[in-house]
Amino acid sequence: MPTAKNKTTRKPASTRSQATDSGQEETHREFTRLVNMSRGEIEKWLKTEESKSVGQDSGDGKSIGAKSGAKIAKLLEKDRVKLTKADYDHMKRVVSYISRHSAQGPTKTEAEHSNWRYSLMNWGHDPLKK
Repeated sequence: MPTAKNKTTRKPASTRSQATDSGQEETHREFTRLVNMSRGEIEKWLKTEESKSVGQDSGDGKSIGAKSGAKIAKLLEKDRVKLTKADYDHMKRVVSYISRHSAQGPTKTEAEHSNWRYSLMNWGHDPLKK
């Protein structure tokens, strides 16, 4: 008597692609909503002492946030059709970081010169920018 093979149900490739595209669409939408600094603003900011004074060292003397900021600056100029899975993964990380840390901030009067603001700016988000 033949035995039935265990088959896993897989979505057709076209459905998987659409699911990925919708996830990427949401990631891109949130990334562009939360990253409120331009490439030039980020690049200029990353050269300041304030930027260099915050964040966890990545092991080479540069903070994780500053490295992320450099990637963000490049992403802002990249054609959307050329974004890779790694780009979208980084965008998700940026969205997560900004969302978490925005909720932890000080009062507005204390925010301007705070490490909290400086760290968020390393990730492309200035919480005082309108």
